Amino acid sequence: MATEGEKGQVKLLGATLSPFVVRVRIALALKGIDYEFIQESMHPKSELLVKSNPVHKKIPVLIHNGKPVCESMIIVQYIEEAWGNKAPNLMPEDPYDRAIARFWAAFVDDKLFPCLRGVFTGQGEQLQKAVEDSVTNFLLIEEALRTNHCFAGKAYFGGDQIGLIDIALGGLSAFIKGLEKATDSVLIDPEKMPLLSAWMDRFFKSDGAKEVMPDVAKQAEFISTRRASMISPPTAN
Repeated sequence: MATEGEKGQVKLLGATLSPFVVRVRIALALKGIDYEFIQESMHPKSELLVKSNPVHKKIPVLIHNGKPVCESMIIVQYIEEAWGNKAPNLMPEDPYDRAIARFWAAFVDDKLFPCLRGVFTGQGEQLQKAVEDSVTNFLLIEEALRTNHCFAGKAYFGGDQIGLIDIALGGLSAFIKGLEKATDSVLIDPEKMPLLSAWMDRFFKSDGAKEVMPDVAKQAEFISTRRASMISPPTAN
């Protein structure tokens, strides 16, 4: 639970089904930070959102002591630094391990998510290509889970506890499962990616994640509706 000094000082602008908002909510939950969640419809965008994020006008936005912080993974790292005295640590202490965590978190946004966005919007051959590209990237993560000394044999990318990479990828978990249902695709094959598949199941059930993770059926319904209406999906932020 948050201290009295924290109450009323933290607000989160977001939407419950946004995978990027989920990332921030997981980090806040893990740190035990009390906050006010302000649901954004995005159509139209609220005055508070536009004022708080005038450059991108996107969610999520964390407002701490009246100061806005934007971009999901920047917010997660801000939470770790602003509440560094609160367990668990979301970043490794070792500088090299910390660099590895940042590398794979960036990989999720820079390499994996564009492929998932292609699955979201694709039809026919474009969809199939996006699925194949997504699988290729998931296989790279599977290999890292198998061979990288930072992750191999551990429950989470962060070790015994959820860390930065877990939040980066895990925040997308319901979105990934919803994509599979909505497009009748297999993105994470348990036979080809046993470690990644087991990690995702474990993450879904973990404290801090299970309380804020969107329902997969609702996520799939949302994705199907968006695909049918040909509205562009959210961009990584």
